[in-house]
Amino acid sequence: MKHWLENRFINRVAHKMVFAAIMLFCLIWSAAAAWQRDGQPLSVSARFQEWPSEWEGAPLRPLAQDEVERRFAERFPGVMARLTDGRRIFVMRRVDTPTRLLHPATDCYRALGYRIHEERLEQDAATRRWRCFTAEGRDGRQLRVCERIVDATGAAFTDASDWYWAAVSGRSHGPWQAVTLAQPLE
Repeated sequence: MKHWLENRFINRVAHKMVFAAIMLFCLIWSAAAAWQRDGQPLSVSARFQEWPSEWEGAPLRPLAQDEVERRFAERFPGVMARLTDGRRIFVMRRVDTPTRLLHPATDCYRALGYRIHEERLEQDAATRRWRCFTAEGRDGRQLRVCERIVDATGAAFTDASDWYWAAVSGRSHGPWQAVTLAQPLE
């Protein structure tokens, strides 16, 4: 019995050590990827992005960023813009390097006090896949929010974590375009 308990204890410790080593490796890999980008000056082309002038036939116009969005954009490894077609709000980002600053829209909406429900994958009329959800504000107002990320080769991601690990591991190459669109539910 004593021998069995010792082996079980050793197995548990070994599993925990392997898990810790893997987590440490992932942390070092992520830090190295972020560190490579820091300190490199952005070229003029890296700071400029021409955004679409229309979406599904509806003309788009830019919206001003508030102070919080401007501060976030200063640290973001790429370029961001908010646009509208008069009904929907589009947040478009060109991402130049893998970053954890590109996270799921559900995180942002939850942080703003929205309740998230009906999260699902959808396909639009152009057969593009989107991750969509309903965000309900404290006032009962509801938004339908959809998001996707597309890499330089046209491969699409509906999950920010899946995109991040594909980008960090070299399975996906940038620059990437992330689009989040929100529209009020009537």
